[in-house]
Amino acid sequence: MTYHPPFHLTHTMTKRVAEISELIGAWKAVNQGALVPELRRGNRIKTIQASLAVEQNTLSVAQVTAVLEGKTVLGLPREIQEVRNAFATYEKLEQWQPQRLDDLLSAHSSLMHGLVDDAGRFRSGGSGIYQGQQLVHMAPPPSQVPRLMENLFHWLSTTEAHPLIASTAFHYEFEFIHPFSDGNGRMGRLWQTLILSSWQPLLAYLPVETVIKNRQQDYYRLLGEADKQADCSAFIEFLLQSIQEALHEAVALQNFKASAKTPVETPVETPVEIRATTESRILDLLHSHPELSLSDVAATIGKSLRAVERAVSKMKTENRLIYEGSKKGGKWKVVR
Repeated sequence: MTYHPPFHLTHTMTKRVAEISELIGAWKAVNQGALVPELRRGNRIKTIQASLAVEQNTLSVAQVTAVLEGKTVLGLPREIQEVRNAFATYEKLEQWQPQRLDDLLSAHSSLMHGLVDDAGRFRSGGSGIYQGQQLVHMAPPPSQVPRLMENLFHWLSTTEAHPLIASTAFHYEFEFIHPFSDGNGRMGRLWQTLILSSWQPLLAYLPVETVIKNRQQDYYRLLGEADKQADCSAFIEFLLQSIQEALHEAVALQNFKASAKTPVETPVETPVEIRATTESRILDLLHSHPELSLSDVAATIGKSLRAVERAVSKMKTENRLIYEGSKKGGKWKVVR
């Protein structure tokens, strides 16, 4: 019997595939076919920070950036090692082929170097997915892992499914098998990125993980429901929507940057006017992207983090800008 991940093609999937394809075209047009090095690095840092945050790593985007710049960061040694490993691993994406199981093992070895004793090898014991203290999924026994992974990679290399569908179906089935003792979540997201970037190279730098991080409850809930129903169609639809949302944000941010660089006809070089312009740009950006961190805002508008923090502090005092919710999951509210 030929193996096939447990899903069926839905109208929602085909609709999302069409919409994502259009957004990719728009993103390519904005970037003239390729991201500049600064954007590639910035998006990769967002990807790494978000993917590790899903796994309870507490380092912020600013701290991850500092680690990669060789600066001293106050954080747990394991969290710092996770960042260094993840960046080194994502930088090797072009060396690997998504259909090669040996490449997956090599990637896991790189991603989990110094973090687990069996990096690059399948687990030898039981494993499961936990959300807090709650068991969401109990993985198959370790004796079945090699066979299940060979079946999954054979399907990936022979399927005629669209890469968007194939990558998300692979993501689910990989998490179901849970082939490693640790690092399965970040490996599943990494391999989905590899599959997508083999189809559209620009997607290697799309921080889909930031959307998943903001919707972790849905991510784990749909994983659990897919197990119970033996059907991961809803989980695939969720991942496709995450890709679509990430592309919307990427296009919007790029358009905002492009418009911000457009020179005005009669610029007024006074400190008061500069502050007002900075504030208005911050408000415009946070109005359309209320989930952004201040470091993201600073990078987008081309100002220092300290300058943005000063402007935001002033606007909060004036009740023009409000932060609502928790420190990690909250959002900005612009009061016009």
